[in-house]
Amino acid sequence: MEKTLTQIVKEKPWVGWALFLGTMVAVFLLGLFGASIMERRCESRLINRMITPIPEGDPRDIAWKDNFPRQFETYTATADTTFASKHGGSATIDYLERDPRLVILWAGYAFSRDYNQGRGHYHAVEDVRKTLRTDVPQPGTCWTCKSTDVPRVMKERGIAAFYRTPWAELGPEIVNNIGCMDCHDPETASLRITRPALGEALSRRGEDIGKVSFQELRSLTCAQCHVEYYFKGKADAYLAFPWDSGFTAERMEAYYDAIGHTDFVHALSRAPMLKAQHPDYELFRTGIHAQRGVSCADCHMVYIDQGGVKFTDHKIRSPLDDISSSCMVCHRQSEETLRENVYERQDKIDALKRVAEDALVHAHIEAKTAWEAGAGEEEMKPVLTLIRHAQWRWDWVAAANSVGFHSPVEAARVLATSIEKAQEARLSLARILAAHGVRGPVPVPDISTKAKAQALVGLDMPALRMKKNLFLARVIPTWDSLAAARYRKTERISP
Repeated sequence: MEKTLTQIVKEKPWVGWALFLGTMVAVFLLGLFGASIMERRCESRLINRMITPIPEGDPRDIAWKDNFPRQFETYTATADTTFASKHGGSATIDYLERDPRLVILWAGYAFSRDYNQGRGHYHAVEDVRKTLRTDVPQPGTCWTCKSTDVPRVMKERGIAAFYRTPWAELGPEIVNNIGCMDCHDPETASLRITRPALGEALSRRGEDIGKVSFQELRSLTCAQCHVEYYFKGKADAYLAFPWDSGFTAERMEAYYDAIGHTDFVHALSRAPMLKAQHPDYELFRTGIHAQRGVSCADCHMVYIDQGGVKFTDHKIRSPLDDISSSCMVCHRQSEETLRENVYERQDKIDALKRVAEDALVHAHIEAKTAWEAGAGEEEMKPVLTLIRHAQWRWDWVAAANSVGFHSPVEAARVLATSIEKAQEARLSLARILAAHGVRGPVPVPDISTKAKAQALVGLDMPALRMKKNLFLARVIPTWDSLAAARYRKTERISP
């Protein structure tokens, strides 16, 4: 005969106490769980409630401060440029000073004048104004990724008209740096895409940007700008991404070859060159983090828990600046171990980059010598194509942020093909040079400093700097005066 629970408790009182305590613990835990749900719902309503309405056309970040004080405070910290890692960070780096070979690789292009480490979103407008690259006539397309004013001006003028308007003409209109309005809907604060080129590129691939997941959107908002792109049409300068047949270096190279696109003709070798921009998203797609569903924001905009409120840190930065909040969310090794893991991979990619650079510098100078020795167009054409492809593949890795860390295996693979093609070009050049009476190695002039390299490619840097300083002294104050009279602008906040 089975005993009832009452009989069991009478015979063994401790069972009753155990049941009582167990029930109390369960009720307590359920209460905590319910309270947590209610607290998070209240927080969500509080966080998403707009204390101050934000007009759609207001480009100022300060307009978001009352509604999102934590995010605003962390975003203004992007003004800080003190962090420097082994290969990058937000500190100012003169890449041409660090590696004068870059001047030779970009001879005939504005990057040979000036190429610095990007200092962060907060400095975007100031940096594009000051760079010597914008002394060369540029289309309005160059403003596309620099300011929250861009969507407003695109709406007012039309997308195509915005692109083809001269860069300087748009100067008084583009005054606010990259900010809140670029990535968020002012009514709901939801993530959104504000630059048309991304949606257009995906549409040509048969993909609907309106149907991507939230996690994908946390990368695609970055991919509005951190991608490879080109200006389509000499007069139109219409911004386009070369993704039609794929995202790899080879697929984009084939795309450019098929349409006959050339960014510049090299001043020494006369090769029709391609200049990679910053294909961060494309390289990232091939890496292990992307394959595991990690987004750009997961590492570069970590979550913070402050006063029981969880929000995204908008100090967009290198994960190495805060390893405990970025890498260690998933990885259980020490900060020092993780940092060294990153540096080990970056060091290896950097070593391969330098091998490619050496081969390319020699190829450009040997091609120049071949022309001077009397080489003809037909015999040089295959060589120039090899140089074009070799430098494109080097630049595809070199121009992307992270020194290959977003996908070390793919970065190494692409650099290997760059080195291979550069050496093929040099072998062909050796035959051409020999056929025209040039024997033995072609010496590379002294390019041990940026100044020496720039002099070699014919740049009068004192004159270029004087011209730029006059522009900054005379034109910029006029731009700011016009902007102050016509448009609201966020006041600068010192770091």
